[in-house]
Amino acid sequence: MSNNKILRRSFIKSTAAAFAAPAFLQCVHGAESPNEQLNVAVLGVRSRGLNNVEGFDGKHGCKVTTICDVDEKIGQNAARGGKKFVRDSREVFDDKNIDLVAIATPNHWHALGAVWAMQAGKDVYVEKPVSHNIDESRRCVQAARKYNRICQVGTQNRSHKSNQEAIAFLKEGGIGECNLGRSICYKPRKSIGGLGRYEAPKSVDYDLWQGPATLRPITRPQFHYDWHWQYHWGNGDMGNQAAHQTDIVRWGLGVDTLPEQIISYGGRLGYIDAGDVANTQVGIHLFDGGKKTIVTEIRGLPSQSYRGAGWFGLCFHGDKGYIVMNSYTKGAAYDKDGKKIKTFSGSGDHYGNFVAAVRKRDHTILNADILVGHYSAALAHTATIAYRIGKPSSVEEIKTELTKHKSLDNNVETLDRMVAHLKKNGVDLDKTPLQLGPVLTMDQKTEKFTNNDRANGWLSRTYRAPFVLPSEKDV
Repeated sequence: MSNNKILRRSFIKSTAAAFAAPAFLQCVHGAESPNEQLNVAVLGVRSRGLNNVEGFDGKHGCKVTTICDVDEKIGQNAARGGKKFVRDSREVFDDKNIDLVAIATPNHWHALGAVWAMQAGKDVYVEKPVSHNIDESRRCVQAARKYNRICQVGTQNRSHKSNQEAIAFLKEGGIGECNLGRSICYKPRKSIGGLGRYEAPKSVDYDLWQGPATLRPITRPQFHYDWHWQYHWGNGDMGNQAAHQTDIVRWGLGVDTLPEQIISYGGRLGYIDAGDVANTQVGIHLFDGGKKTIVTEIRGLPSQSYRGAGWFGLCFHGDKGYIVMNSYTKGAAYDKDGKKIKTFSGSGDHYGNFVAAVRKRDHTILNADILVGHYSAALAHTATIAYRIGKPSSVEEIKTELTKHKSLDNNVETLDRMVAHLKKNGVDLDKTPLQLGPVLTMDQKTEKFTNNDRANGWLSRTYRAPFVLPSEKDV
């Protein structure tokens, strides 16, 4: 029997029981001919998962046959038109009739669901961020390669014509030499309500919802979605909305590694609530011996735009001009005087790209292969780690540190813009100071921090049996 065990629920509620390994672990799914129907199961259908249903069902020779959600009310509502409903994803992995699995669960389930699905012979479409931590997404890459699975990450902007044209223009030298990219996420987020003790909806199997996360009580008023703003399950907007923008910036700069150096500062400012993720944050990542820089700016309070980029935005800074993408499907290039020189527009079909790769059994034609997702998620994770191990600091203290931390950005100017934004929103930084993390350095081969053992402790997490992510040797 294979050592690669998928632990199944067997309809027994337990947090520690072991389950038998499935007999089909090595079976290979996927269409045997270009016209063969592919059966799809969608995991998590409250919001983004419904887009996955629409994107696959009846398109590209696919049929959504199964809906899986731990909230029976939500799942049953989506399981219309003869679709099967199940609560436990392991029933999906056990089903030999399922070819593709689309994962739109909360973030802490992304990687485990993807690995288990690939071990069961399914190809996987997994929403961003592909992981809740860095080790998880590396494990997804290992599983995809070991089992020859096609795994696409839901960073759909990679398939949009607008971004493809913009990146091509950038790499052709359209704005000259470019080694600095800025990811902009100025997306207002309201308070999620006071910290307290709350019950899950009666339709939710909370044990299954928790899955690999250690068991914790519900402390936020709204059960669904607001898990994004608690680090135990979510990744804040650094790993949520900004994940799209940062991914495109990394693509444009041609960076295919984890960063060499990271520094981050920010805070949860403007209100006190049940959330613990930063709603205001800057992450600065250096690559290639400091020759390339990616800056990610998060603002959860109302803000003016940056060169026209707001809730979604990014900017490439070249020595002859700049490119601003200010929506999923639109953007433009400008010369150094701000004169528009080229526009980019158009959407794409990320699902179609995935299915084409599945049918050809070729992950190299994916626009967002799992390795792409791993590197992009790592930018969010490393910035978060740097921030979380930081300490309250005055603006002057942060300025002093930023002047020591050389990057291609004007670090102090970026900080000053954040401070002005916070003051405009009535935030008193003397009473609620920003938090500044230490400068972290990484070994890009081992994907571990070289100068901070505490930071290395955040590369993975403690898993709750039986929802344990397989180790590297057991993947």
